[in-house]
Amino acid sequence: MSELRQVRPKTEGWKQQKDAEGKPLLMFAEPKRGKPPVHLVDMTAEERAAKMKELGMPAFRAKQIAAHYFTKYTSDPAEMTDLPAAGREELVAGMLPPLLTEVKRLQTDNGDTIKFLWRLFDGALVESVLMRYTGRITLCISSQAGCGMNCPFCATGQAGLTRNMSAAEIVEQVVRANQAIAAGELGGSKAKLADAPSRVTNIVFMGMGEPLANYSRVMTAVRTMVAPQPEGLGMSARGVTVSTVGLVPAIKKLAEENIPVTFALSLHAPDDELRDELIPVNSKWKVDEALDAARSYFDATGRRVSIEYALIKDMNDHAWRADLLAEKLNARGKGWVHVNPIPLNPTPGSIWTASTRDVTDEFVRRLEKAGVPTTLRDTRGKEIDGACGQLAAAD
Repeated sequence: MSELRQVRPKTEGWKQQKDAEGKPLLMFAEPKRGKPPVHLVDMTAEERAAKMKELGMPAFRAKQIAAHYFTKYTSDPAEMTDLPAAGREELVAGMLPPLLTEVKRLQTDNGDTIKFLWRLFDGALVESVLMRYTGRITLCISSQAGCGMNCPFCATGQAGLTRNMSAAEIVEQVVRANQAIAAGELGGSKAKLADAPSRVTNIVFMGMGEPLANYSRVMTAVRTMVAPQPEGLGMSARGVTVSTVGLVPAIKKLAEENIPVTFALSLHAPDDELRDELIPVNSKWKVDEALDAARSYFDATGRRVSIEYALIKDMNDHAWRADLLAEKLNARGKGWVHVNPIPLNPTPGSIWTASTRDVTDEFVRRLEKAGVPTTLRDTRGKEIDGACGQLAAAD
């Protein structure tokens, strides 16, 4: 294990924004910008009925449009033949305005991972990554254009927060992914394709942005994902993972939502000294506060919490840190948590590079020896700049 060498976090190739006291700048409030067009997903049932009236149509037409969008994954008026031909295009445009324009698509050689780069109505760029596994299809989605958490290792954090995404922009990523699956564009091995789902089964809010800093829109999107078809996407709440770098008040709020999503805490260091530098929001809510909030999520929901831990060579992969992490988790009880160490996508010559295999194995061994359930995360998309923010930054 890397016992002696300690690499400190620092930005490479970009300058971290600092506040007047020289601390990394945290952006919780989004900058003032124009708002995206209002979409069916953004409207309540009453608002949809009012919109129909405004467009000179009976309220039930909104349900017909929702059924096409949520079950057939289409916004194309030509496919909605149960709507009156006269005025159909204007009607659909009023309820399903275009939100995402595909700018670029990268696909792994075996076809089982696709990374999408989307342009929003105001030119902002966001990403989502579609991944086929045996028996499930996972989509990693963005919740903000940019991010205000200013973590030095994150490509998304370089430009700060552009704006929050609307609930509809978040959901549209899932609908467009389902379109791609239906069109046969997501490949994979014969074994994976043999018993394959026909749509996205799992969502991870681990794309661009801090989901809990865009709380109300993210929760509207989640409710839409789990609402039964044809009122929503009919997904299982247990298949939706909401992650955070540790916004403690929002974690407590999430625990009271009564929606059994999987909750993931991106910890990356068990000690405040390193985490203050690695995850700047730790200056507001310390490791123990974040872990207490995570434990309270388990207490409220009965849903086991995931701890995400990117293993970075000589920075946070030391044996004593594995022991300290296990100690802190076990101090809050057994059976409430699961650790996912994640090998970092390596960058040649960078301080931000993956731990060696033997160090990784030892880190996992120590956690397991302490009785902490641990699964080394499968990494995807190295050949297509799979780490979030890489594609948007390059573009």
